[in-house]
Amino acid sequence: MAEPVHFTDENFQNEVLSSKEPVLVDFWAAWCGPCRMIAPVIEELANDYNGKVKIGKLDVDNNQRVAMQYGIRSIPSLLVFKDGKVVDQIIGAVSKTRITEKLDAVSAN
Repeated sequence: MAEPVHFTDENFQNEVLSSKEPVLVDFWAAWCGPCRMIAPVIEELANDYNGKVKIGKLDVDNNQRVAMQYGIRSIPSLLVFKDGKVVDQIIGAVSKTRITEKLDAVSAN
């Protein structure tokens, strides 16, 4: 079973911006209730989209540089990257269906 990738300030350039496949980054924090609510969905998506979209999480408390760079002010924030650029975003705890719609759109192109 595929696991979400753990993104950090140090590996963000390599894992996300230089990725050949689209990437979903879940900006989260351990103290955030809505973040914990969608965590199982993010884990399911990592498995569902294995080989099509890289799915991962970035802890905003421990990786503030990247969070500030992308203006993350509310979590959970899900940013979809393609070719190193943000192509879509979702803010707040949303349904798996809403996230898969965004991922299907970016992975089909």
